[in-house]
This record gives sequence, structure tokens and C-alpha cells, in this order.
Amino acid sequence: MANEVRWLTLVYKVPAEPARIRAMVWRRLRSLGAVYLQDGIAALPASAAAERALRALQREIASLEGTGYLLASDVLAGQAEICSVYNQARDEEYSEILGRCADFEAEIARELAALHLTYAELEENDEDLAKLKSWLAKVQARDVLGASEAAKAAEAVARCEAALDAFSAAVYEAEGST
Repeated sequence: MANEVRWLTLVYKVPAEPARIRAMVWRRLRSLGAVYLQDGIAALPASAAAERALRALQREIASLEGTGYLLASDVLAGQAEICSVYNQARDEEYSEILGRCADFEAEIARELAALHLTYAELEENDEDLAKLKSWLAKVQARDVLGASEAAKAAEAVARCEAALDAFSAAVYEAEGST
């Protein structure tokens, strides 16, 4: 697959001040899943959605007195390295999800042990699970090259869902007996 990947590359320069512009561009690129090849050069696997997002960002950079060029390219040398950097970025995101899942499961265990079996606790934990699921879906959508931690993260979120199901059963039982 690595040989087949086409890339969109945004080459840009923004004014040093105000710093919020640089931060905005960095956050936007990060949310898209782009990886930096060097300062001011970010790449994403080519797709229609990525192109729309990068074109919009390029126009925004230009409107902020910066310069930006969006290139569609094939990598003649270094494709495996770029793919590796891209997958490493996804694996870092998946690792963050794994950490949050461990925290979620520990929180459920604490609530059960302390018998905090209320609808308020259930609602709070349900919201936390919804955030985890949404975050996982966003990373999976960016993970077009198949990062190695994807399955672990999906399994961890599934364990969180099972833990919440068990917690909700305990809450329903406790609330029904009062």
C-alpha cells in the first residue's frame, strides 16, 4: 500500500505575530491528521475531503497575510518513511485513547466499589463513553494507512462500553430497590 499513496502537501508561511495564527494553523492541521515533513510543510494522504480542508486552510492562510501552496504529489523517494511518520501519529492518538479508556474503566470500578450507583453517575459516565467513541471514530477516519494500535484502541473502547453496561445494570438494580 505504501507505494500507492498519493499525498497532498501544504507548504505555508505565516507571519510570526500574532502567534495565534501559527497556533491556529497547527491545530487545524493536527485535527486533519496531517504530519509535518519540515517546518511549514505538512502532508496528508490524498482524498477529496482532505483536499477540501487543505484548500480552505490555504485560503485562510492567504487571508491572514501568509502564503500557502497546496501540492498533489507522488513520493519518488522516502514513501515508507512518510507513511511510517503518518502511522506513528495515529498510533500516538490511539495510545492517548488507550490511556483514557484505562482511566474510564478505573473510574467505573471505583464507582462500583463505593456503591455510587446513581442515575447522575450513570449519565456522567455515559457522556464520557460517548466522547471516547467519538474520539475513536475521528482517529479511525484519519487512519487511512492502517496504524498498528487501531485494534487495541477499538477493543479498549468496547471494554469501556461493557463496563458501562455492567455499571448501568447495577444502577438500575440499586434504583429499583430504593
